[in-house]
Amino acid sequence: MEVRKIVITGGPSTGKTALIEYLEKNGHTCYHEIIRTMTLEAKKEIDPKSLRSNPLAFVKDPQRFNQKLLEGRTQQFLDAQKKRNTPIFFDRGIPDVLAYMDFFKQPYPPAYEKTCITYKYDTVIILPPWREIFISDGERMESYEEAVVLYDHLRETYTRLGYDLVSLPKGSLEERMNHIYMIIKEL
Repeated sequence: MEVRKIVITGGPSTGKTALIEYLEKNGHTCYHEIIRTMTLEAKKEIDPKSLRSNPLAFVKDPQRFNQKLLEGRTQQFLDAQKKRNTPIFFDRGIPDVLAYMDFFKQPYPPAYEKTCITYKYDTVIILPPWREIFISDGERMESYEEAVVLYDHLRETYTRLGYDLVSLPKGSLEERMNHIYMIIKEL
């Protein structure tokens, strides 16, 4: 059986992490977002007064940070290919790197887009902005307005790379998981 790789993406604070944790709790293999750990590390290297919306906006070397992020997400993809259980869920995918770089107007080499094309996911589920659950924290520092614009960048990037996005409606974890099960049945 071929492993089905499913990305769950969306702007900040749309319920991605809670959904991934819920899926994992219910027996699914999930790969967690790696940027939170990278953000904590990056914050140790700077003056706390210079913190802004996202580590891409405050790290000393954004290109190096993005390269590490791209490599980490690519490694998750490669690790998933060795798994036998299916489907496998990812809290963000490789193309998210490009979407965020576009948002921050950071150029990237053609190799970044080539990586996105080489390592294709089977399905991309996108979560829309959701003001009622939106919160900022020490690793998620964007405003709600920035989260909406990031959502637009994510939609554009994945679409440009040839993905047909599946929008997941707002709802409880159980309701969202039921929608995901319907999506899986159609794969």
